[in-house]
Amino acid sequence: MKKNNTSVSHQSHQRHLRLDSQRRLKKTIEFQRVFKARCSTADKYLVVYARPNQLAHSRVGISVGKRLGSAVRRNRYKRTLREAFRLLQPELPVGYDFVLIPRPVEKATTQIYRKSLLPMCRKLQRKCKI
Repeated sequence: MKKNNTSVSHQSHQRHLRLDSQRRLKKTIEFQRVFKARCSTADKYLVVYARPNQLAHSRVGISVGKRLGSAVRRNRYKRTLREAFRLLQPELPVGYDFVLIPRPVEKATTQIYRKSLLPMCRKLQRKCKI
């Protein structure tokens, strides 16, 4: 049986763009450090905080407040933001911790967040040199 080369290539590309536990902020103190750096930017979809992290990769944390709806809806925001960050990893600045806070929007999509996130992260890279 013959294997499809595109699926193998696609799988290796997906593995390369994984958002494993090393690339995520999980502890409260990690979030607090980013907030304490007071380096942020915002648009109508997101508020993004950043702080240099001295690592060879960037990490992401997502904070979704209860005002955005039920747990189901908040988790959808988180999944959508994580996917946008995962797909943008090769283009984002390296060596930063980012905390993403979504704003209420009618239909939040990965595409919307990708278009919003990339320019804001690049702006924060210029703004947040420590």
